[in-house]
Amino acid sequence: MGWQRIRFETSEDASPGVDGSRHAYTPTLGAFTAVIGVSGDILVPEDRLRNVMLMAAQGRVVLEEELDRLLGKQWDEELEPFRYAGDGAPVRWLHAAV
Repeated sequence: MGWQRIRFETSEDASPGVDGSRHAYTPTLGAFTAVIGVSGDILVPEDRLRNVMLMAAQGRVVLEEELDRLLGKQWDEELEPFRYAGDGAPVRWLHAAV
């Protein structure tokens, strides 16, 4: 029952030779995962972009909506009210996971 209320977002910063990642989950949207480059940008694989462009050209999807989906816009909008980083807010940094 509790899974219908859980929301989360985690990210791993890129390091030399390794891209980072972002994972987000909301009950209404499900899971989102993206590769994050060293500058913090979401990296969308070329094949995924080509597929979206093809589907848009065929009229099967709206290009802007699919690009927003690839970039996780809906997850950002739904998670934004839960993000809080004011002065004194507790932050826990995970430096290594075993």
